[in-house]
Amino acid sequence: MSISNQKILIVGGGSGMGLALARRCVEAGAEVVIAGRGEQRLSKAREAFGNPAGLDVAVVDITREDQVASLFARVGGLDHIVSTAADIEGAYRLLPELDLEAAQRVVDSKLFGPLLLAKHGAPRLSASGSMTFVSGIAAYRPAPRGSVVAAVNAALEGLVRALAVELAPIRVNAVSPGWVDTEIWAQVAGDRKAETLTAMAERLPVGRIGQPGDVADAIFFLLGNGFATGTTLHVEGGHRLV
Repeated sequence: MSISNQKILIVGGGSGMGLALARRCVEAGAEVVIAGRGEQRLSKAREAFGNPAGLDVAVVDITREDQVASLFARVGGLDHIVSTAADIEGAYRLLPELDLEAAQRVVDSKLFGPLLLAKHGAPRLSASGSMTFVSGIAAYRPAPRGSVVAAVNAALEGLVRALAVELAPIRVNAVSPGWVDTEIWAQVAGDRKAETLTAMAERLPVGRIGQPGDVADAIFFLLGNGFATGTTLHVEGGHRLV
């Protein structure tokens, strides 16, 4: 299935995996709206693309239902909705140090945000359209300090399966990345980012850490595959095996 001339909303499209996906979709001839909370970041992303006619930006906080409803009223009909958004700042803590507000932001951005996108976005989607959300390896290989992120990723995949049934024939899927070299790692590992990623690369069967384009390729596949729904596509370099 070609996505040429289709309209795609990418929440989190101003950086990392979302930005890589936006580039793929624009190059494939799709009309793309990248959305997120940071207006400056979105504008810079659009400029980096050369301000193409097929790329628009929209400022939205997907944890706010009024803003989500306004977003879809503005963008109108769609063929696909993707969200790579995640607010994990301060969430990686051992239980005695856990900050409940930080934990709530993870839940809001990675679970309730997608739920609101589905609630208000489904009526805007074509019957052959899709939604794709991003979970993560923490649901399968949890580590100390990662209880909140592991729980939310697992919950998101449960939501995807339920939505695939409720919203059919609209397709709903998840992509579960492994360790990907994005700016989030500056929050997770701080000054030890390079050391931490190198150590994991040595463990993985593929011998390297993921790049944003690896995940973008997986999402791109799900956008165009009309026979995939209710599934989680793992793009983690074999992390679940080691």
